[in-house]
This record gives sequence, structure tokens and C-alpha cells, in this order.
Amino acid sequence: METFNYKKSADILTLSASMTDFTYKKHCHEEYALGVTLRGIQQYNLDGSLQSSHKNGVMLFNPEQTHDGRSFDKAGIDYVMLYIKPTIIQEILGKKELRFTSPILYDNKLAQCILALSHAIQYGKEESLCSELLLTLLDLVSHTEIDTDRRTNSNLVKKAKEMMYCSLDHVLKLDDLCKEFDLSKYQFIRAFKMHTGISPYQFFLNCKVEHAKQSIEKTKDIYAAVAECGFVDLTHLNRHFKSVFGITAHEYRLQLH
Repeated sequence: METFNYKKSADILTLSASMTDFTYKKHCHEEYALGVTLRGIQQYNLDGSLQSSHKNGVMLFNPEQTHDGRSFDKAGIDYVMLYIKPTIIQEILGKKELRFTSPILYDNKLAQCILALSHAIQYGKEESLCSELLLTLLDLVSHTEIDTDRRTNSNLVKKAKEMMYCSLDHVLKLDDLCKEFDLSKYQFIRAFKMHTGISPYQFFLNCKVEHAKQSIEKTKDIYAAVAECGFVDLTHLNRHFKSVFGITAHEYRLQLH
């Protein structure tokens, strides 16, 4: 049975999941993602390389880092994930930029810290406790995985993303983007994909899904999210929402309190 349970506290979203046959399509998240594989072998493609997280493996994803996901075999997997906004990381670490350089670590102390924070959020512990656990987690991470002042995206890609963010309620206007950078359609797509690992269309659609999730969290109105994010209808939103989060937008709304 496929199970995806989301809870949120102190602006941190946690996922507790079990899956056997489900496969995540290629996507990315706006947040940093940190997770632990509890059972089985979790496999995913990350930056063109196949990764395998075994039991107690700590998985680390940078914002907008493209990946998919599946169980290695029919035995399935259990895992937890934390999704933390870059603004929170920046607030805590100051001018330092957190950049994960190792996709998977086997660090028991780090794994236990992630699990403690996930458990606190899943079971509705006080927000102050969650904040303290987050500080402990970032203190551990920053000593092993911090890479200061690193810049991975060109100015072209950064500007293109900004333009996409400003038009999430419409369809992707590729011609406008190409005109802005004086590139042909194929030149732009190639340049964008080279820096992000994902096509402009996939990135734009992913942004729409992320924005829809945030809208649902604020208003609890899935139909408003459909309209706000330019989806054709609820079925259209649900299909893409499930490919990224494992459940439909409707199911996600039901899990929110």
C-alpha cells in the first residue's frame, strides 16, 4: 500500500512515506530536502547519476535539484523527508550559503536528528521544540556539507526563472523567454537544461505545482489553487500534484488541519 503523510510546523513540511510500486516523475522542490531511508533501498536519478539510499541513508537535496524516485524492488521502502525553505536556512546561517555536496551520507547522529524533527512535526509537538531541533540539525549539517559562496546557475537561467515565477497563472511563453535572451528556442532549452537538469517546461510546471501547494496550505481551497495557478481543471492539477508529492491536491488538503 502506498502511504504519503504530510504535516507542517514552524514552516517546515515533513513527509512520512511507504511505497512499493509508485514512481516519482522527474521534478524538483523549491526547498532544501533532507530525508532518511528507514527500510528497503530507495533509488533515484540525481544530476544524471543513479543514487541508492539503503537503510539509515541520509538523503540531501539542494533547492531546485532535479530528481525522480522509486523503490529498488517489490519489497518497497519506508522513509521520511523534511522540506525546509531557503529563507529559513539563510536566516539561521546568515551570509553563508548551504550547498549539499554529497547526495547520500551514512551518519547516525544526523539521521537521528532528522527523525527527531520529523517525529516532532508529525505528532504536533510545540513549534518551539521544532525550531530548536532545526537549529541542532543545521548545526550538524553546516559542519559537514557547507560550501560558501558557490553559484551554480548562470545569469541567464536566474533571469529566466524570475520571469517564470511572475507568470505562473499562464501557460509557459517560451517565445518571450527566447526573445529576452536573443536565443532560438532550442538554444534556450539546451542552456536551461544544462544548468538545471530539467527542461523549461518541466521547471515551469513544477513551479505551478509548488505554488498550488502553498495556496492550498493558505486557503484550504483546491479550486482556488486551480484558478490561481492556471491549471485547466482539478483533474489536471491532481495529476501533476501526485507525480511530485505522491498524493493528489485533494488528498493533501484533507491532511492539513
